[in-house]
Amino acid sequence: MSTSTTTPYRPRIIDPVLAELLGELPAISILGPRASGKTTTALTAARTVLRLDKPAEAAAVAADPDAAIRSLPEPILLDEWQQTPTVLGAVKRAVDAEPRPGRFILTGSVRAALDTEAWPGTGRIVHLAMSALSLRERLGDAHAPTFIERVARSGADELGLPSQLPDLRDYVALALASGFPEPALRLSPPARTRWLRSYLEQMVTRDARLVEGGRDPTRLRRYFEVLALNTAGVCDAKTLYQSAGIARMTAEAYERLFAELFVLDAVPAWYSNRLKRLVKMPKRYLVDPGLAAAAVGLDEATVMRDHDQIGRLLDTLVAAELRAEIPACPTPVRLHHLRTEGGRQEVDLLVELAGHRIIAIEVKAAAAVHVNDARHLVWLRDELGERFVHGLVLHTGPRRFTLSDRVSAVPLAALWA
Repeated sequence: MSTSTTTPYRPRIIDPVLAELLGELPAISILGPRASGKTTTALTAARTVLRLDKPAEAAAVAADPDAAIRSLPEPILLDEWQQTPTVLGAVKRAVDAEPRPGRFILTGSVRAALDTEAWPGTGRIVHLAMSALSLRERLGDAHAPTFIERVARSGADELGLPSQLPDLRDYVALALASGFPEPALRLSPPARTRWLRSYLEQMVTRDARLVEGGRDPTRLRRYFEVLALNTAGVCDAKTLYQSAGIARMTAEAYERLFAELFVLDAVPAWYSNRLKRLVKMPKRYLVDPGLAAAAVGLDEATVMRDHDQIGRLLDTLVAAELRAEIPACPTPVRLHHLRTEGGRQEVDLLVELAGHRIIAIEVKAAAAVHVNDARHLVWLRDELGERFVHGLVLHTGPRRFTLSDRVSAVPLAALWA
């Protein structure tokens, strides 16, 4: 058992959400990728820490979970609780006996244990999603109104820009830097690449066993590399599993596993009764563009020679930024993509707000934007009418300007400015 540290803390988007929930609820579970900063964030609120990824502490808690958490200063952080799942029963019993707010914080890097019939936390433990570091957390004000909130409120009118705007190479460097705090904030590019490759190796050999034992690490790694090459793509499953040389059912199991480890996000296709012939395939994103690049050996020079990979990494970067903001949005928000049959109309990301209102986003890996680049946004606006809040073409140039009614061209840097 240990207490919280005094290491300087980098503010995170979910900080005020965590504080608000702890003020009203007895137990909060922070879920997200391993090494994304969950423990560091939880330490800012916890008075006691039980690190269950340490064998000695895990064994002590497993021997008598109820006794282990009794009479400790609260909130109690149960770090990597999935290593000792019996502690959940003790949390349930403690909350049932005394449901006062601010008693427990749980952090975990595996979703699988939450989906079992034996899960005792339903109605007692509220989940809070946490992503790796976003651009706003790295470069801006983590506690300012989110990009999504500002666009929902005023279109592009509230979107500012930093005093020094990045160019295309700078944006690629930001994507390759990763959002995992260790490589993003402290490591040089060579060391960062080694860290990310090690992360992938540990994920397919060690972390995967926590979800589903018996998987072949070599084939698992190969399928992850195929997903990395196709991140931000709408691709049929057959193309992916054939590229990896595995069977369909194996690929489906691997995708579930990566989703349960919070490194793969299958963004669903958007559906509307008003629009016909919409493609129903998901758009698969690896949650971190730096990890995607490291998985297939891409560096800055290689990416800058491949326009397709530039587009994929920037699209993945934008999706990661929006995903990090969603837990802090005051009303429910969902991410979708849109594509009609044959790709006649395609929108990279749809942010669905309360009331089925839509913010539509195109990501363009170029500095020059023309009216024609917004044609799919204009089409969607005309189809949806008042439900269409605003359309944005996010680009790598320096200017923000209007393309059409409720459609704007905006530099990518507006995501964090």
